[in-house]
Amino acid sequence: MPKLALPFQPPIEPMLAKLSNGIPEGDNWLYEPKWDGFRALVFKSGDELYIQSRELKPLGRYFPELEVTLRANLPDRCVLDGEVVIARDGKLDFDAMLLRIHPAASRVQMLAADNPASYIAWDILAVGDEDLRALPQAGRRERLELALANAKPPVHITPATRDKATAAEWFAKFEGAGLDGVIAKPLDLGYLPGKRAMMKIKHQRTADCVIGGFRWYKGGKDKLVGSLLLGLYDAEGTLHHVGICSAFKQEERARLAEQLKPLREGARDKHPWREWAEWQDTETAQRLPGATSRWNRGKDLSWEPIQIGLVCEVSYDHLQGTRFRHATHFKRWRPDKPAADCRYDQLEETPAYLIKQIFGT
Repeated sequence: MPKLALPFQPPIEPMLAKLSNGIPEGDNWLYEPKWDGFRALVFKSGDELYIQSRELKPLGRYFPELEVTLRANLPDRCVLDGEVVIARDGKLDFDAMLLRIHPAASRVQMLAADNPASYIAWDILAVGDEDLRALPQAGRRERLELALANAKPPVHITPATRDKATAAEWFAKFEGAGLDGVIAKPLDLGYLPGKRAMMKIKHQRTADCVIGGFRWYKGGKDKLVGSLLLGLYDAEGTLHHVGICSAFKQEERARLAEQLKPLREGARDKHPWREWAEWQDTETAQRLPGATSRWNRGKDLSWEPIQIGLVCEVSYDHLQGTRFRHATHFKRWRPDKPAADCRYDQLEETPAYLIKQIFGT
């Protein structure tokens, strides 16, 4: 791409956040909702626009409708940090985001017309000839509000507060709109590319799950377990694959391989996921562990079923539709828990909360 008339050129590493167990105390914090979309830095110089992903790659081709609205709503020369999101029925829809990463431009254009994306700005790194990265967070927030004072949807400025009680209320309520926590930023903090200088506070919950099978650790077939495949029953008694648990030490992987060995014998014959291969290239309402997609095509998705009955408790942060949004963490075995009791209805439900209400705060 041509050189932009800006104080610095893309790509740059975004500033990151580290996990916190709770909302930090004190008067030196700016709190913001934690959006669940694609991190995106936007570089605009006249008619030139470049949208950069967290991985330092171009993102604009997947959101052509945003390029139009960003050109119309942003200052002539600026660099912003924020999130690309898609809302459907007033809630964030991360699955719709994933569908955008498609090689066919015609497919992307169709999806853009059906479910247009929005941009949530939360930081400004440059405007005109000014490099604002050394400016404290409080000053950058003021400059952001000034720069986007006339911006119209689907370009938004994220809500922000210095009041911890308000942040705690957001943490409790906004999940119902698909957001997944709160970000805390020191008011005197400059923008530090690549540094985990902010705090993220995410929901932490536990669930009892059926272990439907496992995958071998890469390079450790027959010796080391890579991940456990987790399942939950719906109201009709169908066992759905809802996620994985994979953060094990090497010695734990070896112990799991021995522990699960006797449960593998004859497990496939009556397993509720035994016919997963039939769905590898088709759609199904049931979540299954072997279905391929554009995200995992080419990867080894082979898995080993085990006899249904083994139950474990895992911690998770967020439920996206009918599955865990991120990998879970193993907490303990539950030999006292019948597999049939591992149902969706054990999971905490957050009351619905609409995106438009968030921007009305």
